Amino acid sequence: MEISDQLRCLFSARVEERDGSYVVEVPKEEVRLGAIEADSTYRVALVPSPTTSEKSSSGESNRASPGENGQDRDRSRDRDRDRGRQTPPVEEGETRRVEIEDIGEQGDGITRVERGFVVIVPDTDQGERVAVEITDVRDNVAFAEVVERLSYYE
Repeated sequence: MEISDQLRCLFSARVEERDGSYVVEVPKEEVRLGAIEADSTYRVALVPSPTTSEKSSSGESNRASPGENGQDRDRSRDRDRDRGRQTPPVEEGETRRVEIEDIGEQGDGITRVERGFVVIVPDTDQGERVAVEITDVRDNVAFAEVVERLSYYE
């Protein structure tokens, strides 16, 4: 998938039905940061997101086991979701097993996790399976480093 130089913002959202129409809400943060302007018209591309219950071929979840504070993190995310806020589905220091889906214009690998949230992984090839550590999390994208290159069958 090519990512245009004209990309203004990137976020994950749910399509919701409201008053006979379907709506995708743009986070206020995107407008506040100046990436886009309210009451302006933009082209929108929708890319399906993998489900959180999706399993890898080995039967393990893409997500690393939560560890001691994982339940607290999950409760915090649930509270934010209940309040209508979408928080990134990853945290700094978290380890994930992912498959690189695409290569961006600058040559970095791109993968998606829950809700289609984008994680950028340098020094990877399309189709490569890797274990990554999340190094930086922003509202609409995360960055990770490879900690292990996995066999295709792992």
